[in-house]
Amino acid sequence: VPRMPLTCSPVRLLLLLLLLLIALEIMVGAHSLCFNFTIKSWSRPGQPWCEAQVFMNKNLFLQYDSDSNMVKSLGLLGKKVNATSTWGELTQMLGEVGRDLRMLLLDIKPQIKTGGPSTLQVEMLCQREAERCTGASWQFTINGEKSLLLDAMNMTWTVINHEASKIKETWKKDRGLEKYFRKLSLGDCNHWLREFSGDWEAMPEPTVSPVNVSDVHGSSSSLLDTWIILGTFILFVLMGIFLIYIRWQKGEWQAGLWPLKMS
Repeated sequence: VPRMPLTCSPVRLLLLLLLLLIALEIMVGAHSLCFNFTIKSWSRPGQPWCEAQVFMNKNLFLQYDSDSNMVKSLGLLGKKVNATSTWGELTQMLGEVGRDLRMLLLDIKPQIKTGGPSTLQVEMLCQREAERCTGASWQFTINGEKSLLLDAMNMTWTVINHEASKIKETWKKDRGLEKYFRKLSLGDCNHWLREFSGDWEAMPEPTVSPVNVSDVHGSSSSLLDTWIILGTFILFVLMGIFLIYIRWQKGEWQAGLWPLKMS
């Protein structure tokens, strides 16, 4: 009776397992850093016109406000960052970026259809996987309406709210502003993410409950969890197929030797 050849050999299964393990290692090593700024064109005395929050893998660990001009640390990661020289750099950067964003808000205020004070929410995100930067973006929300998205990797603008089309054209023509956005997200943000990743991986678990930054910038973590679960399931399936194949081969080999022994 001719044997039916199997489509998968042990070598192929082992290669698939190896590739899957490498992919899982890369996905587990993915990290993101997000700076969330809230800017007001006008604020009452004693109230900050700029507030900022910093998230590591969607976990809040730093807070800043323009009224005190100080950064507050949260959780174990925040305490670790507070003990490094990066703390002063972050405090200075948050203050400078807050002032720059407020100038942007004041410049575009005539184009915003509102009679009162205006607000500008800005989210700067950078991502790293396998020791390299894989994503950098800016999202701009004007008066509570998501308006513009800038992919800093290829400097591509996306208009979310058509009322912000003129603002996009104004900013796109400003090469210095685009260079500023790219430097902050691909340069400074990526640099700090690389530094914080080591401290994050050394932590047993997040000390602050995860906070949803936004649908656009927070989708990577939920997608990562899905891939990890799916990858683990595929891993077990491949291991089961491999074990069944080995047992089948062993049983066939023994069955083939038995007539020789009897003869």
